[in-house]
Amino acid sequence: MMPAPTPLLPSGRLPALKTKDNGTISKMEQIITHLRKQKYNADYDLSAAQGADTLAFVSLLEEKLLPVLIHTFWVDAKNYVEHTRKWYAETIPFPLNFFLPNCMHKQHLERLQLLWGDGYMEDEEKLEKELYRDARECLTLLSQRLGSQKFFFGDSPASLDAFVFSRLAPLLKAKLPNGKLQQHLKSLQNLCNYCTSILSLYFPWDGGEHPGSAPRAAGTDEAEEDPHKRRNQLLSVLVGLVAMLGYAFLSGIVSIQRGGAGPGARQPIAMQEEEEEEEE
Repeated sequence: MMPAPTPLLPSGRLPALKTKDNGTISKMEQIITHLRKQKYNADYDLSAAQGADTLAFVSLLEEKLLPVLIHTFWVDAKNYVEHTRKWYAETIPFPLNFFLPNCMHKQHLERLQLLWGDGYMEDEEKLEKELYRDARECLTLLSQRLGSQKFFFGDSPASLDAFVFSRLAPLLKAKLPNGKLQQHLKSLQNLCNYCTSILSLYFPWDGGEHPGSAPRAAGTDEAEEDPHKRRNQLLSVLVGLVAMLGYAFLSGIVSIQRGGAGPGARQPIAMQEEEEEEEE
């Protein structure tokens, strides 16, 4: 039996947590605060010094690593065209995959300009070189702090591990044509082993079959597994056709022309190019 479709998020963005008392929470800080109130706290056993280290490393990653990750995936032209945009276009359903990647690209450019300040456009090459250097130093510092430990604070994961993994795993696993920062990460063997260990422990289906999916029996009808699949596909096609026709009318590619009475004079839809040829 297929899971029920997820309702639309109020903010249209992830992450989001649906709760009984507070409705849907869509901000990371509010989600963490809510979970801690419910006694779900990955940092419960940490000392005050370890808590301070967590805040320091999170701030370091946000300042030194995050801007370069945005640049690597969204600004670097080769990576964006051959990897990021292609991946999102293949993953997002039709017809959203035609324009959502470009909207996301624009949002990340604006975000990066806010992070880098007004000097971003003045000497982009020099600033990029400095920021990549800082990002490499940040990864090296993480590697030294981790050492030979399984997690940053021993044998149990904490919030810092979740944060670090969310930044490093995409960079490590992505097939980037231009992987300057990726190559430096791959040279830090303990960080690579760290990501691989977390993937095998908590995401064992990565690269394989989802553990909750059972092999399909011979002769099983897809409609029985998902009775709404055909309807959803049809709706997607109809929405796409409406969107394309709307664009065609607004841009003037297609026009509606009324003629005189009689079947021979009626011309419901005519292309502009054909009209020009007839006038000539």
